[in-house]
Amino acid sequence: MTANALLPLDPHNQRLQENVHPEHWQNPEPSGKYNLVVIGAGTAGLVAASAAAGLGAKVALIERSLMGGDCLNVGCVPSKALIASARRVAAVKHADRFGVKIPDEVEIDFGKAMARMRKLRADISPADSARRYKEMGIDVFLGQATFLDAGSLKVGEKKLSFSKAAICTGARAAAPNIPGLDRISYLTNETLFSLTELPRRFAILGAGPVGCEMAQTFARLGSAVTLITSKRGVLPNEDPEASAVIHAALKADGVRILGNGKDLQVKKDEDGIQLHLADKSFSVDQLLIAIGRKPNLEGLALAAAGVEATGKGILVNDRLQTTNKHIYAAGDVCSDYQFTHAADFMARNLVQNALFFGRAKTSNLVIPWSTYTEPELAQVGLTPLEANTKGIEIDSFKQDLAHVDRSLLEGDTEGFVKVHVKKGSDQILGATVVGANAGDLISYYTLAINQKIGLKGLAGSIFPYPTHAEVVRKTGDLYNRTRLTPTLKNIMTRFLSLRR
Repeated sequence: MTANALLPLDPHNQRLQENVHPEHWQNPEPSGKYNLVVIGAGTAGLVAASAAAGLGAKVALIERSLMGGDCLNVGCVPSKALIASARRVAAVKHADRFGVKIPDEVEIDFGKAMARMRKLRADISPADSARRYKEMGIDVFLGQATFLDAGSLKVGEKKLSFSKAAICTGARAAAPNIPGLDRISYLTNETLFSLTELPRRFAILGAGPVGCEMAQTFARLGSAVTLITSKRGVLPNEDPEASAVIHAALKADGVRILGNGKDLQVKKDEDGIQLHLADKSFSVDQLLIAIGRKPNLEGLALAAAGVEATGKGILVNDRLQTTNKHIYAAGDVCSDYQFTHAADFMARNLVQNALFFGRAKTSNLVIPWSTYTEPELAQVGLTPLEANTKGIEIDSFKQDLAHVDRSLLEGDTEGFVKVHVKKGSDQILGATVVGANAGDLISYYTLAINQKIGLKGLAGSIFPYPTHAEVVRKTGDLYNRTRLTPTLKNIMTRFLSLRR
């Protein structure tokens, strides 16, 4: 993470820096062997360090850049703060649908929206601060960690010995191989939130969650946004029907969507950055690269510790153990699930396995995810494509939000819920939610999978009326209707006729 993440150096970012990388921080003197040395103070590292210390372990925590990692500084926190501002803009623009008269033009103060984001980020940062972790009894070191051998490392001139170590250094944006990209200035998530002026013309390469969220957000804030996708289109790893809803929502917000991003070429011109794509050439003021990630492995000297890695990250087994049985890894540096909540629970498993002879398996984690466009898109468990690939037969149930009363009342009818169960049973294997609060609604299905509650059980649960969550019960009702076969219905009809 570069120093640009803390620009501009206004009072909010100065407060952030004082928490996540204090300028005058004094590294402690190591005292004996540590039970656990944690490298990296992003989500996985912070959870691992605090959990281990809370259980009585002697812990050291090392961070070379900003404590809090991507999530706090250049990821979840700033992006969701900015998304919140953009959603208010959209709500005001469409207020006439609800009988509210608004001016013809909505004035947007981009600088104020960004200042709000920086303030909120600084407000949250004490929870991830060096000072807080020191107060937990953890030795906090700021600097580059470098392994010396299988049981020790150094930070600057200080040598730390350990019984176990955890590598939680995360990942960062990777620049794709695009002709001319190395000769222009472009944005990644590490620099995007340092903007103080709204780009009038904004191109975004990559239509994954980050690309889609920021395309909609900046379009709502007033940029002319072009979103460049691969041949597979918007959110290519999601349910195609769900992705189509998001595609339509982006276009409705004025985002221009172009395909064949693999053909992109860029160069600097007098009008900004010129992009050439197939038969189209156009200029923009800013280009955001939102595609590709690479693990943060530089400077660690992994070979000295006997830890193997590839270009995709550190090699770990299902218990997060590296090729050195005393060293573990968690989070984006070793996982395909690059989400804050995934890093959190991987770190919990790591502490169990490293310090307490645990047998916790990463493959047992049920990991949902959400894209915070409007409408939101959330997923947990298997999709039909994954089920087919694995040879698992499923039954699927779909409930459109247009038939959920709260969605109708709120005007949030775009979207649906799909639930996939093991064929012939009500065992939930996966679910997709597209709509308002999808990131919250998916939690019902995550809980059901974890606790082995079937669709029948969800149908028997009472939800307040009217709420968006009522859609969860409705998907259970869909399952129950399939159990009422014609034969069973005839039997019940004859039985009831005898009781008239």
